[in-house]
Amino acid sequence: MTLRIGDTAPNFQAETTEGKIDFHQWIGDKWAVLFSHPKDFTPVCTTELGTMAKMKGEFDRRNAKVIGLSADPVEDHKKWSKDIEETQGTAPNYPMIGDPELKVAKLYDMLPAEAVPGKRTPADNATVRTVFVIGPDKKIKLMLFYPMTTGRNFDEILRALDSMQLTAKHKVATPANWKQGQDVIIAGSVNDEDAKKLFPKGWKAPKPYLRITEQPK
Repeated sequence: MTLRIGDTAPNFQAETTEGKIDFHQWIGDKWAVLFSHPKDFTPVCTTELGTMAKMKGEFDRRNAKVIGLSADPVEDHKKWSKDIEETQGTAPNYPMIGDPELKVAKLYDMLPAEAVPGKRTPADNATVRTVFVIGPDKKIKLMLFYPMTTGRNFDEILRALDSMQLTAKHKVATPANWKQGQDVIIAGSVNDEDAKKLFPKGWKAPKPYLRITEQPK
């Protein structure tokens, strides 16, 4: 199953460190960030889980729920949590999915269907370092895949979430390196006549197709 942006995020039931969940029910009417890990007690992932725990309040403020996944049992996650707290200063304060049978990893196209639990190579594992951002409509809004040796940039995930939430509400797009509060681009689907109503403060247009305006409130 190949997933693309705009597809419905596959639903699943799974055990987590906070009990059994139905993924779609767990998301509810919020946004969700699912970020996955190939194995417990790994160095880069240890730093990522601690970083996400420290930043969880920022995701809460954006009406976004956070959930991790690792291709090991929940009991191992709980043991790993102690190491994360000891080395990173904060234990995971969000659920971690146990996926020892690789069911969710395969469902989300992180691993090929023929992958066998306990017999993955390091090359296979690389595909399990992913980030999915899912909207309240249960559609996939963003997918990121990271190599084993590159820790994820959670500031960038927050920045992208800000952009997606803004552009879901207003007919704008965000330019390269955009941050909250900076100017935005009027969507190409909006003609100039309609833009005058939507953006009464006007815009700058260095090119007819590039209309720059203040970020809507």
